[in-house]
Amino acid sequence: MREIVLDTETTGFDPDGGDRIVEIGAIELIGHVPTQNQFHEYIDPERAMPQEAFEVHGLGDDFLRGKPKFAQVGQAFLDFIGDAKLVIHNAAFDMKFLNAELKWMGLPQIPYDRAVDTLDIARRRFPGSPASLDALCRRFGIDNSARTLHGALLDSEILAEVYLELIGGRQPDFALAGNTGTVTSATSDAGSWTPPPRPRPLGNRISDQERAAHAAFVEKLGETTLWK
Repeated sequence: MREIVLDTETTGFDPDGGDRIVEIGAIELIGHVPTQNQFHEYIDPERAMPQEAFEVHGLGDDFLRGKPKFAQVGQAFLDFIGDAKLVIHNAAFDMKFLNAELKWMGLPQIPYDRAVDTLDIARRRFPGSPASLDALCRRFGIDNSARTLHGALLDSEILAEVYLELIGGRQPDFALAGNTGTVTSATSDAGSWTPPPRPRPLGNRISDQERAAHAAFVEKLGETTLWK
């Protein structure tokens, strides 16, 4: 199964108000395991960077000047993600910006049902607890010490680790097979699985000598011992 973990950085909160994407970072997962395949672009937003946004990600006008515009990388981004599921923290935000940029290019927009929102998963798993990426790193013991500022590629790499923990830890697809050959995912149905009865009971593995030694030991404990 192929999934893409992605993050974006922007000039603000509202593409309809003129805000634009300034960075896209995305990494590929195959069977929930990161590969070496990734997509990363800094993007010239064709507008000035507000100070509030600069303080979040540190991407200023001088750095972004001369970087490719979204129109130059949009198709390559679509080619990279293909038809994979998109793993995003607070998916509504990133999907809103990606679809706005794609619409302005006249390219197909991404259906919202392709997004797996890790923020939503975290809130359902840990109701009432902080669900930011930093908070989830603390909960799962994931090192995010390099995250002094927001960065799309670094945040995608961290989110891939968080996502794996959210869906069941280091073996999210561990499966148990019965005589019928069907496989059940431990993350979705492990609680209802029970082992089939043994066709023949296990034999007694305690020798007569071991049984006598145990009886003698219990006898030394007195009449109030739990074994009596």
